[in-house]
Order: sequence, then C-alpha cells, then structure tokens
Amino acid sequence: MSLVKISASSRVSSAGPLPVHEQVYQDLRARILHGEMAPGQAVTIKGLTEALGAGITPVREAIRRLISDGALVFQDNRRVSVPTLTQDDLDQLVFVRKSVECELARRATARVTPGIVEALEAIDAALDEAITLGDVTAYLTLNHQFHETLYAQAGAPILAELASRLWLRFGPSLRVVCGRFGTENLPDRHKDLLAALQRRDAAGVALAMAQDIEQGMEQMAAVLERSG
Repeated sequence: MSLVKISASSRVSSAGPLPVHEQVYQDLRARILHGEMAPGQAVTIKGLTEALGAGITPVREAIRRLISDGALVFQDNRRVSVPTLTQDDLDQLVFVRKSVECELARRATARVTPGIVEALEAIDAALDEAITLGDVTAYLTLNHQFHETLYAQAGAPILAELASRLWLRFGPSLRVVCGRFGTENLPDRHKDLLAALQRRDAAGVALAMAQDIEQGMEQMAAVLERSG
C-alpha cells in the first residue's frame, strides 16, 4: 500500500493555492487530528513555527482558530496543548457523535453513487492493510478518510462541520488507543456499513455507524481508565 502525503504548502483549491494562513491552519489541524500532538503535551508557539516552517503570525492565527474549534487550549502565553479527555468528555462525545454521524450516514445512503461505494471499499481495503502492517499513521488517516468521504455525500454541510469538529476533539486520543491496543485490536463496522450501503438500507447504515462509534469510544474509555 502506498499513501500520498500532501503537505500544506501543496494543497490547492479550485481557485488556486490556499493563502498561507489557511495552509498553516490545515497543516496544524491535520497534525492534531492524526495524533501528532499527544493529549496534554505542551508545545511552544516558537516550536510550532519551526515545525510548520511558517511565520509566527499565521501560526498564531491557526492556533486561535483551533482554540475556537476546541482542538487546542492555551497553557500560558507561549505554550498550547491538546486537551486531555475526561470520562465525562467521552460520554458527551459518544452522545453527540451518534446523533450527528449516524444522521449523516443515514442521509448519505440515498445519495451515494456506485463510484462512491467503490471508493469507500478501496479505502477500507487499504485500512485493513494498514491494520495488518501495524501502520498507525496510515490507519488514522484512512479511518478518517472513510468517514469524511461518506459524510460528504449526505448533503448536510452543517452536520458535516459539526462532525469535523468532533473528530478534532478525540482524534489525538485515538492514536493513544492505537499505542495501547495496537492496530489489530481496533475493530470497526465498516464492512457492515458497506453491505448496508449496497442494499440502500439507511437504518442498517445508521446502526453500523452507531456500533462503530461505540466500539471506538469504549476502547478510548478503557485507556482513560487505565491511565487514571
């Protein structure tokens, strides 16, 4: 399996290259989402400017936006960190994720094309290979890509934006789960979901999504309990 890693500087929109401040935001956001910044790990703004290869102004703007997204918190004037989740946080995340993401999955069922289903199957096959290889970064990237691709078909931008913010909240902790359990012990319900998509069974798709969310968050809770 080969993954194409796209840096922030190479991202383009339909209107051309993204502005520098947006490139920096997207780069830092991806690092948080995929667990490159561990929960509770404080980093300096200077360190981020060096890691991102960017000026302090766009980095500060990216940090401001990510604090607004709930993905970062200020430790002091010069340091930020990814929030550490509590059990109460996880309970809330499960409730909101099931409300938002199951509805996105249900809405997507009637809108997905055979081509999108094939794309989801290809992502899931690559995800299985990442699990077999123990490739945590590929696993996290592909798992998010699977969900994001499905949600994009729902025609519900408000719900999709909510889901995007929710993933920023628990994404870093998912890498911790991978480190504790290993990729081979990370079950998902993608096969059940894909089978229900093939049948155009919206209720089945929503149920598979709910079970997928519950399994992942239960493992996160188990890690949190052992760390407590």
